[in-house]
Amino acid sequence: MTASLFDQFADLVAEVPDEIVTHSLVKDVVLPGAGGEMGATIALITLDNGLDHTKPTTLGPNTLVELGRTLEGLRERARAGEIQAVAVTGKPYFLVAGADLTTVKKLRKPEHGAQMARLGHAAYDLLADLGVPTFAFINGVALGGGLEIALACMYRTVSSGANGLGLPEAFIGLVPGWGGVYRLPRLTGPEAGLKIMIENPLSNNRTIGGQEAFSLGIADALFEPADFLEQSLAWAGGVLAGRTAVERPHAVDPSADAAVGERWDAAAKAARALVAAKTGDAAPAPGKVLDVFEAGKLATQEESAELEVEALTHLMQTPQFRDTVYAFLDLVQRRAKRPAGAPDAKLARPVTKVGVVGAGLMASQLALLFARQLKVPVVMTDIDQARVDKGVAHVHGEIEKLFAKGRLSAGAANRTKALVSGSVSKDAFADADFVIEAVFEELSVKKQVFAEVEAVVSPECILATNTSSLSVTAMAEGLEHPERVVGFHFFNPVAVMPLVEVVRAPETDDAVLATAFVLAKSLRKTAVLVKDAAAFVVNRILLRLMGEVTAAFDEGTPADVADTALKPLGLPMTPFTLAAMVGLPVAQHVSESLHAAFGERFHVSANQQALIDAGIKGLWAPTPDGGQEIPASTLELLTFGDAPSTAEQVLTRAEDALAEEIGLLLAEGVVAGPEDVDLCMILGAGWPMHLGGITPYLDRVGASERVTGRKFHADA
Repeated sequence: MTASLFDQFADLVAEVPDEIVTHSLVKDVVLPGAGGEMGATIALITLDNGLDHTKPTTLGPNTLVELGRTLEGLRERARAGEIQAVAVTGKPYFLVAGADLTTVKKLRKPEHGAQMARLGHAAYDLLADLGVPTFAFINGVALGGGLEIALACMYRTVSSGANGLGLPEAFIGLVPGWGGVYRLPRLTGPEAGLKIMIENPLSNNRTIGGQEAFSLGIADALFEPADFLEQSLAWAGGVLAGRTAVERPHAVDPSADAAVGERWDAAAKAARALVAAKTGDAAPAPGKVLDVFEAGKLATQEESAELEVEALTHLMQTPQFRDTVYAFLDLVQRRAKRPAGAPDAKLARPVTKVGVVGAGLMASQLALLFARQLKVPVVMTDIDQARVDKGVAHVHGEIEKLFAKGRLSAGAANRTKALVSGSVSKDAFADADFVIEAVFEELSVKKQVFAEVEAVVSPECILATNTSSLSVTAMAEGLEHPERVVGFHFFNPVAVMPLVEVVRAPETDDAVLATAFVLAKSLRKTAVLVKDAAAFVVNRILLRLMGEVTAAFDEGTPADVADTALKPLGLPMTPFTLAAMVGLPVAQHVSESLHAAFGERFHVSANQQALIDAGIKGLWAPTPDGGQEIPASTLELLTFGDAPSTAEQVLTRAEDALAEEIGLLLAEGVVAGPEDVDLCMILGAGWPMHLGGITPYLDRVGASERVTGRKFHADA
């Protein structure tokens, strides 16, 4: 038996005997030639784990060894002239969903991490140099190592129905370790390459679809999903026969063009600024991605591979990676898919038309989301025609932007615009199945809205509120059918933030609740069940955190000290910046609501009220040199105590306050467990993945034991 390059990985394979293997299934496809004659023979590899679409294909050691051995066999067949090309595709809906993190987290020894990195390169290098052309037919999800398989091939097609394409490694604590850092920016240009490797992962792990992948130059051809494989094979036949020319207008070579090298450096500089702004440089992985990107500018692919192996080996041993695996795998991937307390989905009612009360910014975002994801009619209402027209125009404008960016086809854009309409009369909701209000955050206003809507809708129509802090129970009082009311709280910006807090009031029935969960899933959001308590989970915790920092400032702590004290956490933005972004009046209103509900734990700042009264939108103002300062005119409005704190004291104070508030929240039964708190904060507040969830973090720094006498996680 001929020795295989992959024999050297036997020890690594032995470490994971229970891996769910994605098999490499080979079938020869003979393409039609000219004049009815037989054309080229393509060996088509289908990556398939033998499970249904709820079980994604992934890449572990056994999978990669099997792929590598399969490619070795195909190389021999190519040499013998039996095949003229090799193509790789996946089972329905997936090319490959990336590395098997369940397996990877078991590889505790550095040598195993290095072997895993080298194993991927060994297999993918064969795809890149097999002796015959290689094609990737991207039929669905292609994440991380899955997309890197496609990048290793010589040519790529993508389905317009494919979603979930990206290199999310910076998000999960790693680098694209199997050639992605080298190959992607040379296909797309450095700016788009870093958008995929840095900007998207740090923007709630955004991925792209087939249309955008084609527009960026990741794929050479785009086909509809109905006959994607047939069209891809025919296209490959055209390439092999010389009938189809492949053009790559975005492709660059930084080693051959000084101007491209300058773009490379500028893109890296911009990405480092983004990383600093998003993470405070507290997470090591994004910086490592950029280190490899910069060092590989003039490198060969083989030299870049060594950089990737070194970075991947190092990162797999860091505590941040293990924390990220808990946050991403155990929470975002597993618990999010099985939400605690959700009723049987079979109880859910169909939603064939949606009503949105309001036509402002939040309402417009909701209307766009419902129309785009549900593909059902959505009607917006407001108090006058001008507001309605403005709201509908805003939605249509956003759809046009999606089309311009290549994220929607012309047909899809036109269909989506046609679904969104407006009216000044709530009679337009008469045949709606689900109506959500997004009006001013005032209880009396929302109660009036629900009373007016209930008068025109069917008894089965669900009434949802997007309130961020008010009582859902109080909104339902006085309605003929209070059981139809549910909280459905989105986070801003709606298109980006993946969390929906589903709020169950005492009378909310199971069918309504089940519909809310099914609807959230259809909207590609993660729903967490929460009890009807003031500000629910995310805003309650955030406002407690912000309140402690604001209180320290009011007591005399310098603004720069108070505002940057939480920098070690790597939060998306500082407390004062966040307050300005959400709006000082909104932040103050929620603080007052929480103060009324829970007392002195929630600080209501007189200084913040002074800014609001003066019409000032934020504490900080930009300076000409790109910095920030508090203008003298603003300082004149403020009064301070004489008890300043150090940054370390502010951080400890905030940690202890968080531990206290989360302990009380759990004792009240607002959510089922600390894991749900972690999930809410990761998806709704951008709590950093590398910290592994807010409750494990509080356990590690000792805050939970200091305040509550015990850890949130017994095994921490």
